[in-house]
Amino acid sequence: MSAGLNNAFESTVDCFGPAPLPSSRTIMVGMDGTDTAMRAAAAAFGLARRQGARLVVTFVACHSSLAALSPAVASVFEHEATARLHAELCDQVREFAEELDVPVTFAKAFGDPYTVLRDSADQCQADMVVVGASQQAGHRFAGSVATRLIRSGHWPVLVVP
Repeated sequence: MSAGLNNAFESTVDCFGPAPLPSSRTIMVGMDGTDTAMRAAAAAFGLARRQGARLVVTFVACHSSLAALSPAVASVFEHEATARLHAELCDQVREFAEELDVPVTFAKAFGDPYTVLRDSADQCQADMVVVGASQQAGHRFAGSVATRLIRSGHWPVLVVP
């Protein structure tokens, strides 16, 4: 396994764009590469730019359901896919930060998406959290990450369809 694959599930933080102003607000967005998450990220970039806010983009790496079937094989595929997706999203975030002149912190963390996003928003003292709406049918019954974030009541949550 290459070094990049070994680091697929380690937390990382990268900073892009200008330095944030000391008094600036903080907007956090969850990003996982899905269409709704990409729309949420676009909305968050726009909000941050208009408000002169710092943007914290959080990518949550988590195990897929494949791991239960064949942990050894699924682990290799997950590491490769996670590393590739992280690299692609990191490049896109860097480009947007530079193009839009928005201070951005891009964090990758491993775990349950709700827990990581909740803890990240609390850690960075987010003034607002932006997430994409879930498109999974099961979330109508069990509740989506967005619904759980809203119910936590720590900060305003913007859910982008």
